[in-house]
Amino acid sequence: MRLLSISLLNIVISLILSSCTTTASTTDLSQIQDIIQKDTTALKKDTISIIGVGDIMLGSAYPDKSNLPKGDAIKSFKNVDTFLKGDIVFGNLEGCFLNSGKSTKCKDTTGNSCFAFRMPERYAVIIKNAGFNLLSVANNHVGDFGFKGRKRTTTILDSLNINYAGLQSHPSVIFEKDSIKYAFCAFAPNENTVSINNLDSAKSLVSRLKAQVDIVIVSFHGGGEGAKFEHVLRADEIFYEENRGNVYAFAHGVIDAGADVVLGHGPHVTRAVEVYKNKFIAYSLGNFCTYGMFSLKGPNGFAPLLQLKIKSNGDFILADIISVKQDKIHNLTIDNNYTAFKKIQWLTNTDFPEHQLTFSANGRIELKKN
Repeated sequence: MRLLSISLLNIVISLILSSCTTTASTTDLSQIQDIIQKDTTALKKDTISIIGVGDIMLGSAYPDKSNLPKGDAIKSFKNVDTFLKGDIVFGNLEGCFLNSGKSTKCKDTTGNSCFAFRMPERYAVIIKNAGFNLLSVANNHVGDFGFKGRKRTTTILDSLNINYAGLQSHPSVIFEKDSIKYAFCAFAPNENTVSINNLDSAKSLVSRLKAQVDIVIVSFHGGGEGAKFEHVLRADEIFYEENRGNVYAFAHGVIDAGADVVLGHGPHVTRAVEVYKNKFIAYSLGNFCTYGMFSLKGPNGFAPLLQLKIKSNGDFILADIISVKQDKIHNLTIDNNYTAFKKIQWLTNTDFPEHQLTFSANGRIELKKN
């Protein structure tokens, strides 16, 4: 456990320096600063735990309340909440928080032919209480209800002290937790989000953030959707005539610029993982907790709950995969058949045959021993 915070140590430095006599040499003062700086560095955590999941949409009140779950979503995470424990608990918020309003994207006034998600504002507390402290709002549903939905969502997240990023109005966030300074930025191919398709701009943002913090976490909403898009193509992925990004080039590019962890979502299915320059990449974390108008057929119904361990310099140590599943009756539960883990292993072997990872029977991923 830390004894002093960084800010408190800075106060101590100031007090010591102010109490020094005018006859104290510059060397003496420098030595004091060096000693305290070494103590400060020693207080930092050696290992950081990051929990990562994919899409979260607890139920939409649009076009009517029939798309809200029984029990008002309060028990959405009850079967997995013991695994949502870490320094960082991340997910992709697939929609906005808004109590009323119609979506301009829906030409059918009944909403039956359109996927537009607005979660009741009270559902934000459920996500907070589950342990989430970092959310991406860069996706194709955060803008379903226009500026009003985006604004209300950011206001609510601010009120709950949940860190988030991904909108052009909120491209990144910097925060500190347990002596580690983090930066987070998120990208998508969608209107009003920070573009996944402008790699130079993304790399520039990551580089600026890395100069200010210890750990940079990047997320992206990219790639085609569904069972036909399980593989990482290493090329631009076009889905319904929209460029959903070259997620391979993007992930490698932001790591080259200083990112320490890259977490992908958007395809609604599990994808491969990779360790590049000792930094971990998850190319898609799938549908995690998605109620209502989401297809949960086949691979869409299974997803990984990632428990990632990294060093304080961002280098990969290991990843444990808790496999979860969803269906229309039981909602989110643990999958004792390890389906998501097995899919990650197969896809990683297929898409990245050059990888240097080992996959154990209990769901652990590590680097091969030399």
